[in-house]
Amino acid sequence: MTTSESFTASLRTASLGLVLAVLTILFGQGIGIVFGLNEDAIKSRLKTSAASVRDTVYKGDDAAIKAVLDKSWGYMQRAHLHAGGMGTTALALIVLVGLIGPSRLVTIAVSVGLGAGGLGYSIFWMWAGFCAPVLGSTGLAKESLRWLAMPSSGAFVAATIAVLLLLFVSLVRRPPTWSSTGPSPISE
Repeated sequence: MTTSESFTASLRTASLGLVLAVLTILFGQGIGIVFGLNEDAIKSRLKTSAASVRDTVYKGDDAAIKAVLDKSWGYMQRAHLHAGGMGTTALALIVLVGLIGPSRLVTIAVSVGLGAGGLGYSIFWMWAGFCAPVLGSTGLAKESLRWLAMPSSGAFVAATIAVLLLLFVSLVRRPPTWSSTGPSPISE
């Protein structure tokens, strides 16, 4: 493990990723607040969006409109949940990287991958939820935003795997030492 000075320096190195992780958490909380205050207005906007293409995209099929609207709302809820979970996970993993203390370049890459990946993927779900009604399909909405979903989710997963590898290497290189004054972890 690192000293407090090197831990602080490592966190400074990871500052962009930390800011993105906290922004992701705030994005999730903000979505929750907006949902709580304006759920009906959001659903009305989605419905208006679908109604504008009722005859052209949906061919007058009200059941298809309802299905897309329901799933769109689900995508928005998914954005809220992903932002909270991924932002918190990113924050915790970035702090863990700071404790492990890898090189500056590795710290930057992992922290930005976690922070930007979590934020980008959360935004993807919100955006897909807004796009689907006018496109007539949640599948088309997701496909149209593939350019955002794939790199952001990929960065998040790759950075998480990197943290696991860093942790493993750290534990192998520096196995835990047990205090000679305290109890042994293995009792005889």
